[in-house]
Amino acid sequence: MIHESTTLELKENLNDKFEKTIIAFLNTNGGNLYIGFKDDGSLVGVAEIDSIQLQIKNRLRDNIMPSTLGLFEVSVEKKGNKQYINVIVARGNERPYYLKAKGMSPEGCFMRVANSTEKMPLDMITTLFSKRARNSLKNILSPNQDLTFSELKILYNELGYEFGENLLKQLDLINDDNQYNYLAYLMADNNNLSFKIAKYLGKDAFNIIENEELGNTCLIKVTKRILEKLNIENTTFAKITDSNREEIKKIESIALKEAVINAIVHNDYTNEYPPKFELFDDRLEITSTGGLPDNFTKEDFLGGFSAPRNKELMGIFKDLRLVEHLGTGIRRILRSYEEEIFDFYPNFLKVTFIFNEFDKIKFSKKSIESLGIDGAILNLIEKNASITVKELAESIKVAERTILRYINVLIEKKQLVRIGSKKSGFWKIL
Repeated sequence: MIHESTTLELKENLNDKFEKTIIAFLNTNGGNLYIGFKDDGSLVGVAEIDSIQLQIKNRLRDNIMPSTLGLFEVSVEKKGNKQYINVIVARGNERPYYLKAKGMSPEGCFMRVANSTEKMPLDMITTLFSKRARNSLKNILSPNQDLTFSELKILYNELGYEFGENLLKQLDLINDDNQYNYLAYLMADNNNLSFKIAKYLGKDAFNIIENEELGNTCLIKVTKRILEKLNIENTTFAKITDSNREEIKKIESIALKEAVINAIVHNDYTNEYPPKFELFDDRLEITSTGGLPDNFTKEDFLGGFSAPRNKELMGIFKDLRLVEHLGTGIRRILRSYEEEIFDFYPNFLKVTFIFNEFDKIKFSKKSIESLGIDGAILNLIEKNASITVKELAESIKVAERTILRYINVLIEKKQLVRIGSKKSGFWKIL
């Protein structure tokens, strides 16, 4: 049995109080509206699911101001043989939201108080309006008005959308004066936004060995390139025991994807600083700019509440299925990692993934028979390019002179090379 709360509302059907509840969620901390439940929490289900879903989307689009694009999603869920509708709502960043027909007044603005929807006091409406984000991407003019969208067009066409002027307006890429805004600039085939993926030797940022720049094109395409690059770096390691072969990645794959998407979607682009990605011997650091939204706490963030900084950008990522469900990204990361991987700063948010330490595996006798000493050496070097001969010997349980003999053979076969000095250099597998 479920019960109503600050972030959960139950409705038996789609009634005339629907918009008020959604507005209250937008103006507070978001929430879930279940349609198909009685007030006591018993499930009655919903008939004509498709028709109700369409009505919901139309009413959210037509009856609430400012635009709710990217701030909600509608899904059908099932319990037993009955279906119900779950409307997931994020906290809005252009508060106060209000009924279009009533305007920005106590009759049009609502908030959640405990498990009920209440009118918002006039002084709170005034305060929220004075703090409303006026620098959202759709309100900033693109520095270049000669834009093309062939990459974005291909992506939307693949999903069955006709990409034309109407879709440009629906995606909020054009302002009221028919000029391209900064969101359009991010989605265009050509822009000047560059994303860096840096790779360092060691555990600090003093010795950079790779600095790849991605960008200057559609943000969706850049996002996919970043994910591809980091997935290549996210090596799978095999731990071979006497009885089986266990595989593990440096970073849990779902958590990595969610962290990358979260950094890109919620980054503050108004200062033209994109997120940065830094690879060290023992960790990956992803840093985005902007910190947490105003009045959005660390507890809200870690609790899985959603407050998209760039709601229009979130809408596009959801359309193109790079984001699954509102508010689930952080929860999916925290299924595999502790909250301590997040560091909060006034103007930045950083997530740090410590690599799984497979370089510390002790190989068994049968493992060596399966891999061979040379294979075990390459296995460990692939994980840690700066591993020492002593560490190799300890892991493989052989003498250091044996390791040196096999390394020399690998070098002669041009399978391995040493870059730099014995003290500060690193191994490279050819």
